[in-house]
Formats: sequence, C-alpha cells, structure tokens
Amino acid sequence: MNSTVLELAKIERTYGRGETALRVLKGIDLAIKAGEIVALIGPSGSGKSTLLHIAGLLDTPTKGRITVQGRNASKMSDGERTRLRRDAMGFVYQAHLLLPDFTALENVMMPRLLAGVKTDVARADAAALLMRVGLGHRMTHRPGQLSGGEQQRVAIARALANRPALLLADEPTGNLDPATADNVFAELIKIVRETGLAALIATHNPELAAQMDRRVSVRNGLLVEE
Repeated sequence: MNSTVLELAKIERTYGRGETALRVLKGIDLAIKAGEIVALIGPSGSGKSTLLHIAGLLDTPTKGRITVQGRNASKMSDGERTRLRRDAMGFVYQAHLLLPDFTALENVMMPRLLAGVKTDVARADAAALLMRVGLGHRMTHRPGQLSGGEQQRVAIARALANRPALLLADEPTGNLDPATADNVFAELIKIVRETGLAALIATHNPELAAQMDRRVSVRNGLLVEE
C-alpha cells in the first residue's frame, strides 16, 4: 500500500562545461510513497523546477538514478521514457497550458486519446473528472470563457486523466489570487488523498506547504528535510 512510487538517487545536474559550468543539483536523494504529498520549497533559482523536470523525465540528470514504480528510467530509451511519463505521471504547471481552441471536456480527453483510449470512453472519463473538480456545468466552455481558477481546475483534471501514480506540480496556484488559490489547492489535495497518488508539489506559499505530509527544500544544490 505504501510502495515507493518515485525514487531519486544521487541526482546531479550540471549545465555547461569547464569554468562556466553551473552545478544546480549536487546529489539529490528523495523517495515518495503512494499516498504521500511532499512540498518542494526554496527560493527562485534554487533548482526546484530542474528537480521537477528530472523527476518527470523531462530533463536528464548529469549523474544519478531515477526509479518510477520500480522501473529504472535512467536506462530507458527516449520512447520508453515518453510512454512511462504518459502512463504513470500527471503534470500541473503555474500556467494552465490548455489548448485554447478546445473545450474543457476536449482538453481533459486529450491525454486519454493520445494513450489510445476509445473516444466514448475518453469522453466519459473526462466528464467524470470535470464533475469531480466542480466543473460539470462548464464542460463545453473553452479556456478563454473560464476564470483563472476554473482553468487551473481543468488543468488538474487533465493531469489526472490517465490515472497516474505520480503527480508533479510546479507552483500550481501561483497565478491565482489568494482566495482562489486556496480553493483550487484544497481541491487538488482532496483528489490526491482520495486517489492515493504520490505527489511532489513545488510552492512558494508556506501555508500551502504546511498542509502537505513532508516539506523538503533545495539549498545549495542539496535536498534538506524541513
């Protein structure tokens, strides 16, 4: 039940070479179990986004091992990493990144369709997710017709579309006003708790971080438990 979903071992990330090389991560170790929500905190430029990108297989570490659901992603081909990312991970960003010409329902359907799910099944699953985040009455609206909070709820539903084991979020409420941010974050935490996901959520907000199970920060390229 509490199996480890994500494990990062001795992760290093260096940009450039020689005297101009920038060592952003200097040996990160982190394990997150199913049902556990971990807050990733730290100042801008500390390496939080780099760490999230590596955890999400969007960037490759200079050194170290990434294990997702017991599978060593560090030794996978690009195609294998893409499939693992699609099937096992969901992403929520500060900017919702919704497709502007598609409805909320179609945006949430997209990951299911890309995974090869039949259209009627993808539609039913997407509708259920939108209802779950309180947008059952806004399914046919395009992103431009939705408020900022509603757009981010659609983004959360889309991230959960393929029933991932791991949710990665980078300042998911950073573009929202405080009241809307609190509501959207509460909804996100509720869904993560109910589904038993492992979650790594980067935030500058100490009040939001305090609601999570653990808090870790990147300091001088290393990970510190708060």
